[in-house]
Amino acid sequence: MIEPIRRTAYRLYARRLHAQLADLPRPRHVAIAMDGNRRWARQMGFDDPGVGHRYGAQHIHEVLSWCAELGIRHVTLYVASVDNVRKRASAEVEHLMRMIEEVVAAPLLDPRNPWRLHLAGRMDVLPDSTRHTLKLAEDATGERGEGFHLTVAVGYDGREEVVNAVRTLLARAAEAGTTPDDVARSLTAEEIAEHLYTGGRPDPDLVIRTSGERRMSGFLLWQAAYSELYFCDVYWPGFRKIDFLRALRSYAARSRRFGA
Repeated sequence: MIEPIRRTAYRLYARRLHAQLADLPRPRHVAIAMDGNRRWARQMGFDDPGVGHRYGAQHIHEVLSWCAELGIRHVTLYVASVDNVRKRASAEVEHLMRMIEEVVAAPLLDPRNPWRLHLAGRMDVLPDSTRHTLKLAEDATGERGEGFHLTVAVGYDGREEVVNAVRTLLARAAEAGTTPDDVARSLTAEEIAEHLYTGGRPDPDLVIRTSGERRMSGFLLWQAAYSELYFCDVYWPGFRKIDFLRALRSYAARSRRFGA
């Protein structure tokens, strides 16, 4: 008897939150650090952390459906850092990469799926099969125009991203015959931004991190300089629509100053 009442109360509360957001400003771009898969698995009584990765990967598409419903056209997801790929146990990394291939990338190939995939990170640190699958999905969804844009940050490190952007900028300048001194005198933040993994796409308005951790962990260090931050105590696989709507309500209540 309790469970049906709880489900009804949840639906009514979600509907109320949705109504509260009707006339409020919404972020154009939401970035999410999807943290807590392994801790969720332990909390739910599973010995295998891979169960958390599977549930977390499956949950991505549900959250994307919420974003599409609310008209949020840019989403960036922090799937795995460089350290996640290099330093975790090989069996866990292998399972995580398989989830990225089978559960994250494969559904994007469905022509009914509106999301266009973009990649952010060092593809060279990923297994060949994962790199190939992600590139295939990126190419296959590249003709979806200006609808919905999903950026997957995998093999990612925010500091490395900025370093690589500057290196690329200097290399191209050298090819054009420009000296380092000339570059130093004229270099702008906009030029560096153009050479980031996310060049050409808008910076996030709202960054959400699940699991209760209150740090960025190298996620979009440049792009999130003026983003609103929201930390949620729920582990990623348990992140509910009402948690998402609460984050949007918090965003709408803030006065964005952009460093002023």
